[in-house]
Amino acid sequence: MNTTYGAPGDAYYTHGAPAERWERAQLFFEARNYAAAARVLRGLVEEVPEQTGPRLLLARAYYHSAQLRRAETELRIIVERDPVEHYARLMLGRTLERQGRTEEARSHARIASALAGDVGDL
Repeated sequence: MNTTYGAPGDAYYTHGAPAERWERAQLFFEARNYAAAARVLRGLVEEVPEQTGPRLLLARAYYHSAQLRRAETELRIIVERDPVEHYARLMLGRTLERQGRTEEARSHARIASALAGDVGDL
């Protein structure tokens, strides 16, 4: 499915099969072009909302481009669907911490540590 999302300039970001776009998003992310990675990933997440990988990378792209509310939204969706997804919990804690929501962040960080088997600091 090659649906065009948004403006005509978005065609580059939405062109190709999902696997091609996934690879393109990863390349953008690895190149630290987080905004471009997010543009590709938004379409993928719309197409395959049940898959954790694209949504988690989208959340990370938002986090690294300081779009913290968007990152939080994506991470909460992941944690709601899979409460033991430790990396999403960790990222949610960091995202909340960057927003100055320390108490809320701390609870997610503790759960992430416990899920990772690191119970020494709890």
